[in-house]
Amino acid sequence: MDAIEELDDPQIPIVQACAALGISRATLYRQTQPAKPASAPVRAASPRRLGDLERQTLLDMLHSDEFIDQPPTEVYAMLLSRGVYLASIRTMYRVLAASGESGERRAQRGPMKHAKPTLTATAPNQVWTWDITKLRGPLHGVFYCLYAVLDLFSRMTVGWLLAERESAELAEHLFTETVERHGVARDSLTVHADRGSSMRSDGLAQLLGSLGVVRSFSRPHVSDDNAFSESQFKTLKYQPDYPERFTSLAHARAWCQEFFAWYNDQHQHSGLALFTPADVFYGHVEEVAARRQVALDNAYAQHPERFPNGPPIVRRPPTSVAINPLAVADQEGAREATPPTAAPFETMALEPVPAGRVKRKLKRPTSGSLQDASCNAIPT
Repeated sequence: MDAIEELDDPQIPIVQACAALGISRATLYRQTQPAKPASAPVRAASPRRLGDLERQTLLDMLHSDEFIDQPPTEVYAMLLSRGVYLASIRTMYRVLAASGESGERRAQRGPMKHAKPTLTATAPNQVWTWDITKLRGPLHGVFYCLYAVLDLFSRMTVGWLLAERESAELAEHLFTETVERHGVARDSLTVHADRGSSMRSDGLAQLLGSLGVVRSFSRPHVSDDNAFSESQFKTLKYQPDYPERFTSLAHARAWCQEFFAWYNDQHQHSGLALFTPADVFYGHVEEVAARRQVALDNAYAQHPERFPNGPPIVRRPPTSVAINPLAVADQEGAREATPPTAAPFETMALEPVPAGRVKRKLKRPTSGSLQDASCNAIPT
């Protein structure tokens, strides 16, 4: 750096000199600047700042019995109405903050902590989930409410109800019939739902409590806690023949009857190793798996080269299904967790399907003339 500064030859530009020494001009200029003072000068106080006596006078006024519980805006306005001006509203806040007196004084409820629901089903009729979705009616702003109750283990729609409104009374009716038709034993069922008004109604809570059904709820604004019911509604509304609008309640009910019959008996569910919900719910998995295994064995015998991983084996549905399953490290603590508080739920039960049930043709009507009943069990 010193060598460049001592150059007397004006014919050698600084650019070339820096290039010859392998340094940049920025480095040269930065290191040749005069040294800065050890400490920056103290900023002078603003001429608008209140003096010490004025600040103390303002604090005494804010601490007086008349204004001790009032905010600066109230104090400022009241003093100004009396012809007194001590400081602006912002200055009052600034003086209070400097004294550590600007915190929240109102009694406020702290944030609520909701436990993460964790439910596991290892057989049918252990855990049901349910929800309500809206179907578009014939006119703008007209909707029909579809209540659907899903068995967590088998994904079987154990009951459903379609109505023109959402109410706790309809939910009670749905669950009364569903629990009765399935013959659910007391203290053996947990029902999970979100925190809608119908789900948390007192009437439903009393009903489920009397039936020995335990209630479980999703956390507020967490749709993943009820993902199985949400997924079923997506399957429903993404059907190729799902109408833009239903022309009437009878039309909507007829379409839903066909959909749920297909969903339970014919839908090869990806979450069930491509078995139908009815196969899992009624215990027909091994019967169907045996037929599938015969077909795979024949295919392997004819063309083993097409199966590079060896003889194919039919996959089985999972032996347990969980909502928010615990990690392995958390399972020990979960054993000591308190079970969810018993509470009511809404549902409609399905009649057991006989072993030799008749397969239905999937035919979705565009109109229907079904009886105008508020509750519909799935046809069997």
